Amino acid sequence: MTISLQQLKYFIEVARVGSINQAAEILFITQPSLSKAIKDIEAEVDLSLFQRSSKGISLTADGAEFLGYARQVVEQSDLLETRWLDRKPSRKLCAISTQHYAFAVNAFVNMVKKTESQGIGEYEYTLREARTYEIIEDVKSLRSELGILYKNSYNANVMDKILKENRLTFHPLFLRSRISLSVQQIL
Repeated sequence: MTISLQQLKYFIEVARVGSINQAAEILFITQPSLSKAIKDIEAEVDLSLFQRSSKGISLTADGAEFLGYARQVVEQSDLLETRWLDRKPSRKLCAISTQHYAFAVNAFVNMVKKTESQGIGEYEYTLREARTYEIIEDVKSLRSELGILYKNSYNANVMDKILKENRLTFHPLFLRSRISLSVQQIL
């Protein structure tokens, strides 16, 4: 037996409201069906996830830990559906990760305005402010197509090593009046 995504959603709702009866009403299923789903999960993981009492149910220590993982799985499933199943085929994503720099935000806003004014509406834009290691991970995992980082004489060796380990390339932009993200000159 395996644990289904639906069972995880049931588990999360029961943990949220603290009552199988109330959760069953919210989920529009019968109380016996919900109880069985919870017992099946507990049997599968061979743990008691809830402590039952006359006042309702509460999570055990194992249940609290399991809840964290269950939420992550459900959230990842939702992201997967949003990204791949619900996406609009005609729009392309232009995702950029950057440290907290006003110039990067201004350049991003100008790029979006310019492409939209030119009728290039096939893109969906996202700008994510993050820490250095998150930016590198975003580009490595293709969450972002471009990462904007600060590299100086103090961090150059470390940055070069990390970028090389992740098979990423650093392109210095300092003192450039214009850059291009594509064949079209947009910045």
